[in-house]
Amino acid sequence: MEQKMSDCSELKIDVGMKRYVNARLDEEKPIFNKQRIDFSPPENINFLVVCNKQLCMSIGKDTVLRLDVKKPDQPNEIELGRKDEAKVYKLFLDPTGSHLLIALNTNECLYLNRSTQKVKTLSRWRGHLIESVGWNKSGTENNTGLILVGTSQGQIYESEIVFSDGSLFSTNPDQYFRLVFTLEEDVSPAPVCVLEIDRVFEKHFVIATTPKRLFQFVGRVPESTEQQGFSLLFSQYSDKLPPFREFPHSLGYSDVALYTSKLRSSPSAFAWMMGDGVMYGAFDFSRSDSSLSDFKIWDYPPTINMKFSKPLSIVLTQFHFLLLLPDRVKAVCTLNGEVVFEDIFPEKFCPLKRMVKDPISGVTWIYADKAVFRYSVERESRDVWQMYMNMEKFELAKEYCKERPECLDVVLAQEAEHCFQKKKYMESAKCYALTQNYFEEIALKFIEAKQEEALKEFLVKKLSTMNPSEKTQVTLLVTWLTELYLNRIGTLEGDDISKQNLYTEVRNEFRRFISNPKIKECLFNNRVLIYDLLASHGNLEDMVFFSVIMQDYERVISHHCQHDDYEAALDVLSKHKDEKLFYKFSPVLMQHIPKKVVNAWKSMSKKLDAKNLIPALVNYSQSGSTEQITEAIRYMEFCVYELEVTDQAIHNYLLSLYAQYQPNSLLWYLEQAGTDPKQINYDLKYALRLCAEHGHNRACVHIYRIMGLYEEAVDLALQVDVDLAKSCTSIPEVEEDVELQKKLWLKVARHVVQEEKDVKKAMACLSCCNLLKIEDILPFFPDFVTIDHFKEAICSSLEEYNLHIDELKKEMEEATESAKRIREDIQEMRNKYGVVESNDKCSSCDLPLLNRPFYLFLCNHMFHYDCLLQEVHPHLSSFKQNKLEELKLKLAATGQPAKSRNQRKDEDTVSLGKGQISREQIKADIDDIIASECFYCGELMIKSVSKSFINPEMYEEELQSWL
Repeated sequence: MEQKMSDCSELKIDVGMKRYVNARLDEEKPIFNKQRIDFSPPENINFLVVCNKQLCMSIGKDTVLRLDVKKPDQPNEIELGRKDEAKVYKLFLDPTGSHLLIALNTNECLYLNRSTQKVKTLSRWRGHLIESVGWNKSGTENNTGLILVGTSQGQIYESEIVFSDGSLFSTNPDQYFRLVFTLEEDVSPAPVCVLEIDRVFEKHFVIATTPKRLFQFVGRVPESTEQQGFSLLFSQYSDKLPPFREFPHSLGYSDVALYTSKLRSSPSAFAWMMGDGVMYGAFDFSRSDSSLSDFKIWDYPPTINMKFSKPLSIVLTQFHFLLLLPDRVKAVCTLNGEVVFEDIFPEKFCPLKRMVKDPISGVTWIYADKAVFRYSVERESRDVWQMYMNMEKFELAKEYCKERPECLDVVLAQEAEHCFQKKKYMESAKCYALTQNYFEEIALKFIEAKQEEALKEFLVKKLSTMNPSEKTQVTLLVTWLTELYLNRIGTLEGDDISKQNLYTEVRNEFRRFISNPKIKECLFNNRVLIYDLLASHGNLEDMVFFSVIMQDYERVISHHCQHDDYEAALDVLSKHKDEKLFYKFSPVLMQHIPKKVVNAWKSMSKKLDAKNLIPALVNYSQSGSTEQITEAIRYMEFCVYELEVTDQAIHNYLLSLYAQYQPNSLLWYLEQAGTDPKQINYDLKYALRLCAEHGHNRACVHIYRIMGLYEEAVDLALQVDVDLAKSCTSIPEVEEDVELQKKLWLKVARHVVQEEKDVKKAMACLSCCNLLKIEDILPFFPDFVTIDHFKEAICSSLEEYNLHIDELKKEMEEATESAKRIREDIQEMRNKYGVVESNDKCSSCDLPLLNRPFYLFLCNHMFHYDCLLQEVHPHLSSFKQNKLEELKLKLAATGQPAKSRNQRKDEDTVSLGKGQISREQIKADIDDIIASECFYCGELMIKSVSKSFINPEMYEEELQSWL
């Protein structure tokens, strides 16, 4: 066996920064792989057919062997049971593999269904030697549908076979057998070698061949007339010959092979084996006269002896047809007509008899008298790309090497060179960009050809194929493209109206280029270089556009400001809302469009830190410009009242603006800010100094009051208004301090007497303040004033003194009586005692009380010392528990050897040493903790009502103990 293969073996291609090296170490499997079937028939094989993985062969005289290819170990042998000399002439198997027709040389035909072992005779077919059958693709396992049958006399019959095994009334499977057409050669009947039928929508087509002719029957058969079968189709050719192709030489037979890419789809290609060679081509069902198109003739080579080694059968694959000769198989590529495969069989298997293909599985079968072979196709399209490339069908070539990048690169390079030679430079550039050829060589090629647009297209396409990690190469391409675009824009720029549209198109293309997100990182990293290129070409508009893309809004705004386009600058600021840019450019913008700037600030709301905008405001508030000052106050009020900013600098600045330019708003602002120094946001000392500098005394009085400087507030208020001073004495903080309030009123009274010399007002002060007496203000009056003006005040004062003396006497009597009762209660408590009987028991443990130290409470509850301690301890706070443990340890540390009771009692009162408390004091402290009240009657028992019976921490443990 020899195989002619064209592939990329050991292919080495220089590709820019890459090189494909594809050295195949292992020999690749051939496209057509032959396998001999392990089968030795007892007699010669007469005929073999296979379809849908169902294989049927005729062996010997009257034996039919059926085999499921998926179950080769379960053959089914059927005897025809013929006693005459009849032999099997041909076998025909439908696409489902269910219906087998057995043509006999005695002009009879038998039928065998896959689901039965019984062979039936087709009585209506008797008298005809069957040469071919055209099967219906829509047939089922029990019904063949409408089929065509060709005979050795050139007759074409229409029939239908229905299998009904097991029915009560058995009928013949052939429903009818009707003649529809007769084929002729040279005015005489010729055998119908092949019949193929198909349907595309409503159009039916039939291919029928004789030894020298290939006939086509094409026509539309409406669905309403389908019951008439093929009669309507063939009736169209009753008065005329159907289209046919004829060749002069004859083998005495012919064969047709079809290729179908998908199951139950229409065939896409054909190959007709006849006496002069093989005609092969494609189907075009859109044509009305003939469905065959793009056909070629492959002449038999001289190596084929047409007398002794005639072709026997043909099989068509996607890109090859296989031709069976008596001793070999040839595979011919349908793309270039070259023999790419030749398999010579050993002499012991020759002569070969026939070759068939399973249209469902695509496997090809060849048989001889005693042997069966099987061919499978392995990656048939592996080398198709190169054939298409040589035919200059580059799109098809690329389609068949998608998964082989080294081959695809060859195709692209060839296509690029082809387009370049044809002066299709743009197409060439697109292809070159997809190759891995050296970048420099390709670029120089376009430069030498003076094809700048093609060079630009190449660079753009090359850039799109770059990996982002190739930063150096990407930077080179981007900068080069930028220069090319700018050069092109520069040459088109001008007053020439004819170039205006092209200029706009190129500029838009350049802007789309620099807006490409894939190169954004490269542009950003090299933005200084791009700015330099734009500046060198004087292209300010595109520089601004590029700055926006790079989000370099500072440069954009600076550009607008330099050209006095302040509103455009503010629009950029407002659109992109960059706080830092607001802080930087606000001083300039505030000078020219203050109102719009303040509106922009307000739209930013809390995103702006108003404290950082103060420099822009201070600059123009000092210059005295009315519009800027008004807008500055408007923005500060927005911050204070709407944004509720509490920053002291903001409030101080607003206060200074009010003090200088809007004094009417100053006092209102101070009053609404409140009087609590902790909640006031401005600096009190700064506000006081500011108000004093500008002579706002009422505001100063208000600030003095907040600062707690009431005397200063009254002194300053008396310079403005006496009523204002009086209001300073009635605030809650002053009223709480009687001496201070009296002192302030004395200031007011002195001012009224000495400055205003108004005695009536001075008397009114006495009525407003209960703390002032006539004797307090008398020293303020001059000596010449008569007493008549104070008569009523003096009498009123004396009466108040008498009432006060009476109240003091009454209080002294009540205090004396209370002290007497307290002394009596103390004397009574000293004589109180309790009696403990010998049989009294502890209220807790119910054991005799006198056995151990105990406590006796006034409520007559009695507890042992240790019992009371045990009851009280859980209810004590952690602090008291720790304190109790500490006292117990100290008491234990002071323990003495056993002595008499009197001795121990005397020693208990002795000091335990310098710096230590006595043992008696320790016991008293313990008593204070555990015996301050009866456990059952005191506060501890009341509080225990709200406590759980089971400690929450012990709940789960207690719950488990009950389960």
